[in-house]
Amino acid sequence: MAAKTKYELKAGVATREAFGRALVELGRRNPNVVALDADLSKSTMTTYFAKEFPDRFFECGIAEANMAAIGAGLAVAGKIPFAASFSAFMLNKAFEQLRVTAAYSKSNLKVVGTHSGISIGEDGPSQMSVEDISLACSLAGFTVLAPADEVATRALVFAAAEMFGPVFIRTGRPKVPIIYGPDQKFEIGRAIELVEGNDVTLIAYGLLVAESIRAAGELEAEGISARVIDMHTVRPLDRDAIARAARETGAIVVAEEHLVDGGLGVRVAQAVAQTYPCVMEFVGIDNTYAESGTPEQLIDKYGLLERDVAAAARKALSRKK
Repeated sequence: MAAKTKYELKAGVATREAFGRALVELGRRNPNVVALDADLSKSTMTTYFAKEFPDRFFECGIAEANMAAIGAGLAVAGKIPFAASFSAFMLNKAFEQLRVTAAYSKSNLKVVGTHSGISIGEDGPSQMSVEDISLACSLAGFTVLAPADEVATRALVFAAAEMFGPVFIRTGRPKVPIIYGPDQKFEIGRAIELVEGNDVTLIAYGLLVAESIRAAGELEAEGISARVIDMHTVRPLDRDAIARAARETGAIVVAEEHLVDGGLGVRVAQAVAQTYPCVMEFVGIDNTYAESGTPEQLIDKYGLLERDVAAAARKALSRKK
């Protein structure tokens, strides 16, 4: 049997599941924490909170816009509200209310989008959020978080509750590998370097963190040293980590389960242009909506696998030379 390497990852639970469990734990610690849902609690996993704290759970029906406004009102009343729905519904349907009652008003509302990206699978494009990061980042004052595994999800849910101000947390439907040990520390706005490297840097969040780690292993077998950074906070961005990566490796690949236009890649490119310009490549969904299929089929078809991240790294390196 081959020896275990730093690029091998254990199976874990979905980040939406980790959110639901973390919310219950948070509710036990803080009686001001409340939860809201839009008729999807069994999918968003707020059902756990509803069962333990029925008096602190608000079922808003299929009305995400109303839910956002209700949540902002609860925040004004001194509560710490977590409003959850599929990302496609939470950001698209409720955008105006999030803008006025949360962003403009600097409300202490926490918004959780589940079933993010195309890995929702067979539910199809109408429920796939491929623009949620872009929309959340366009809401002035919002903190935007995108955890890669169950450990990161729990930590960032707690961190969101501890800070004052509007937050969007992006979670997903499929089970994801465990990236972090139980004692890993997380700080909003501070990226985590998972793999050291000197030739090229792979920056990702969410589902693509694991693929980037695997891509680093593939590249190492070719003699290429790839740094991997988990940019779990999309806003505020860790500009220092980005500038350091640009300066020390001279090439950056940004990988995300999101439209390339308006996603993390755009934000990283802006930081690179303002700090230390270098070669960049982007892995993401290219100006299209996906179709219905299994998560595995879709991630494969739309180029979001280890091989795609590795290929982008090779392309960046060829341009760097």
